[in-house]
Amino acid sequence: MIEVNWSRTDLIDESQEVVEHQTKNQKEKIAHSSGVSIDEFNEGRVKVTKVLVDKNGEEQIGKKEGKYITLSVPTLTVDDNNGFEQLEKAFTKYLDDIHKDIKLTKDSKVLVIGLGNKTITPDAVGPFAIDAMQNEQSENPSDHFIMYAPGVTGQTGFETSDFILALTEKIKPSLVLVIDALATRGSSRLCKTIQITNTGIHPGSGVGNQRTEVSKEVMGVPVTAIGVPTVVDATVIIADAIDSVFRSIAAKIEERGKPSGKLSVTSWTPESNDRVDLNLIKPIFGEWSTWSTNDRLQLFEEAFASHPERLIVTPKEVDVWITKYSILISKCLFNWMEHKIK
Repeated sequence: MIEVNWSRTDLIDESQEVVEHQTKNQKEKIAHSSGVSIDEFNEGRVKVTKVLVDKNGEEQIGKKEGKYITLSVPTLTVDDNNGFEQLEKAFTKYLDDIHKDIKLTKDSKVLVIGLGNKTITPDAVGPFAIDAMQNEQSENPSDHFIMYAPGVTGQTGFETSDFILALTEKIKPSLVLVIDALATRGSSRLCKTIQITNTGIHPGSGVGNQRTEVSKEVMGVPVTAIGVPTVVDATVIIADAIDSVFRSIAAKIEERGKPSGKLSVTSWTPESNDRVDLNLIKPIFGEWSTWSTNDRLQLFEEAFASHPERLIVTPKEVDVWITKYSILISKCLFNWMEHKIK
């Protein structure tokens, strides 16, 4: 098959280079040979993935040198207060972790930029977070945050990074925080994940509309990017759906004839991390049913390569998700700053 480069993801732990090194032995191998360290663990319901890339690793996998922290609650729903509370706690903790080498004082200024188009809901995480911070600011005034939502190049006609650079040169902040919506390759990560990185950000890169980067190299001060994945490529939805169907059928065939299968009174589907023998459905669906999800995704991307439109999908409750994340990010930033300057 022809390799189609439509990864459409802003999450480093979904990038092809990192996904290919997920086993323990492979992680150790890449850590020694490529300068990339991958650490995964759970804190309550929050799955934490820490990826450290050094200069050698940057050359090997094409990702900028720095630290990437991904926080995900796979079972999160819009009305899951416990899940949001755990995510909020973890987010505040790792904000502190990623900024442990940055000294802030009572006189320090932090420039907070909300990237995105406020009129397009899935892209409005940044502007909505700025609104939430301004509301918080009116109730609990802080002299440390300077907030700005510059809009997008299509609205202003200017590169977003130029606006941020001008503000940075004028304000001379100790730190720039950039909040943006991201793209993901996994429908299970959609609106259930926050990524923090000290490498900056390329606005629009996840959906193929890459603009000038916002980073320490460009701005002259440390830049931290905070992102929430709100969109996924339609081909990913198709691949995930077919994978679920194949796994469900294979699991039911495997369960048939077992005593536990006879006791079942409701329909049952396996968890995504359960081991299922897909060879059981090979006589029904053929060789491709045993392919990996990534191989099937590659097939669909090739099949739709000549299609005039590429569809980007977002959850139907995206407006609720955006509101919840904007409030969560705002609350955590104020709490983190209060703790940081003590």
